[in-house]
Amino acid sequence: MTGTAHQKVNAGHLKRNAYLYVRQSTLRQVFENTESTKRQYGLRQHAVALGWPVERIIVIDTDLGQSGASAVDREGFQKLVTEVGLGKAGIVLGLEVSRLARNSTDWHRLLEICALTDTLILDEEACMIRHTSMIVSCWVSKER
Repeated sequence: MTGTAHQKVNAGHLKRNAYLYVRQSTLRQVFENTESTKRQYGLRQHAVALGWPVERIIVIDTDLGQSGASAVDREGFQKLVTEVGLGKAGIVLGLEVSRLARNSTDWHRLLEICALTDTLILDEEACMIRHTSMIVSCWVSKER
């Protein structure tokens, strides 16, 4: 966990829940790629390291085995967007945050709602996104 990540988390974020979104596209991936699933659940430790108590880390894993092509049939993603929109989330965690939604409309909607509610987004590489304008710098730094 980088010092930069710690600097972006404030008391207002920590008063709200942390949401860990766990998903793999197919049931076959769920059964064959168990390491990916373990890594996703392991992101809980990132939230703990940033100051969230374990009991306030909400794991949403109801979309395991479902494609990210659309939010329509993904109950878990819909719940995540709702919770963020209601201001209940201080941070959203995902293995690769750009993969939370394969549909760019769904992804950008989540980013916009996060920006409006001051909700952070964190992936496995500790890439924090606070506002949509930071996406470019975030991806550039990951490529280096």
